[in-house]
Amino acid sequence: MVFINVGDPIGSGFVASMAQPGGNLTGFAVLETAIAGKWVELLNEVAPQVSRVGFILHRETPANVGLLRAAEAGAPAGVKVIALGVHNSGEIERAVTEFAAESNGGLIAAPHAITLANRDVIIELAARYRLPAIYAFLDFATKGGLCSYGVDSIELFRQGASYVDRILKGAKPADLPAQFPTKYELVVNLKTAKALGLTVPPSMLDLADEVIE
Repeated sequence: MVFINVGDPIGSGFVASMAQPGGNLTGFAVLETAIAGKWVELLNEVAPQVSRVGFILHRETPANVGLLRAAEAGAPAGVKVIALGVHNSGEIERAVTEFAAESNGGLIAAPHAITLANRDVIIELAARYRLPAIYAFLDFATKGGLCSYGVDSIELFRQGASYVDRILKGAKPADLPAQFPTKYELVVNLKTAKALGLTVPPSMLDLADEVIE
């Protein structure tokens, strides 16, 4: 079996280690935990006034908890990361509404089935309360989110297909190391930045793989 887009292959019990899966499963993780520090960095770069970061996550998912810890560790001085644990759209709306009651806030949405299913809800809440937000997947930015920084999903599935091909030709999953992504993409939505009254630094635009105007 080959998995794709798994948050924490080891913590989820899919593999014994990334280098030596040790069973009948191998594949590709959706991201490395350290990326959460980059999300905080990007949020600070595009919206330096943000001193409170609401981190939307599913607390029962080990990978999401690891991302929260990485975000906390990567936050610059004067920036506080606040966990917003959610399980459904109603909880997302309540959590973001309460968070937005204080000023200088921004959002990060950890990748999870809940945040993916409620993509439009989160984007609408961020717009309603004028909260700069960073997301893990391209489609959040194309649908109106401020920025996304995360894995190139198409490339991930191409890599998965190569593993399927090797297994069908006789390779054992236990001999194929599980892997983290090697290609990430930054997308910036200038229309949303303008609506929020933000000026995206030229250095950030230079690094962007796609700029939505």
